[in-house]
Amino acid sequence: MPQNIPLTKILFLDIETAPQHSTYEQLTPEMQKLWDKKAGYLIKDEQQTSESLYERAGIYAEFGKIICISVGFLNETEGQLQLRLKSFFGDDERKILHEFRQLLIKSFNTNDKFLCAHNGKEFDYPFIARRMLIHGITLPSLLDIAGKKPWEISHLDTMELWKFGDYKHYTSLNLLTAIFNIPTPKDDIDGSMVSKVYWQDHDIERIARYCEKDVTAVARVYLRMNNFPLIDNEQIFSIK
Repeated sequence: MPQNIPLTKILFLDIETAPQHSTYEQLTPEMQKLWDKKAGYLIKDEQQTSESLYERAGIYAEFGKIICISVGFLNETEGQLQLRLKSFFGDDERKILHEFRQLLIKSFNTNDKFLCAHNGKEFDYPFIARRMLIHGITLPSLLDIAGKKPWEISHLDTMELWKFGDYKHYTSLNLLTAIFNIPTPKDDIDGSMVSKVYWQDHDIERIARYCEKDVTAVARVYLRMNNFPLIDNEQIFSIK
């Protein structure tokens, strides 16, 4: 487990993404061709088509977009840990990314600060960085890892920590919360439902609540992995 990292220097985060358009037909002809090529690697049987697989486009930074970034940071008040949550969400991805970048620059822009997410190294961190570059947003130092040595990259990942070097092993956040007796973040929706809730139900606030539950779960899993006491619900606060 990570050594000598003060809990107050970790920013826990999670993102929710969706396809850039509600349907495959809304893609430009060029992007349809590019998605067709991508989907060709995903098709498993003759019932599947690039059109039917477009609902999965949200997991690829080239075809998806970020609709919510939720963050959580720990502080200590009167000897008791508190988790404060904040979400950036909506239809304007550039605005979400800009506001998140401003938070990093203001409060998490030194070498002793860390990001922590579940499967963050494979998904959240590179997805955010790629979408920032697409929008012409300069990467904050915590995400600009080009040329850095592995020990210079301040990225924590609860899934990687749980692997203990077993690189073929995948463990979901939901499974970790179950074995650590932590409340599940999937009591309303899960990641597979986000695209529908966004494009069909247009309920972005529901997605933000779900995203904050994931952040809370990541923070609690990290605490359990490092033998810290869990945070009670009464010590969790949302910042508007």
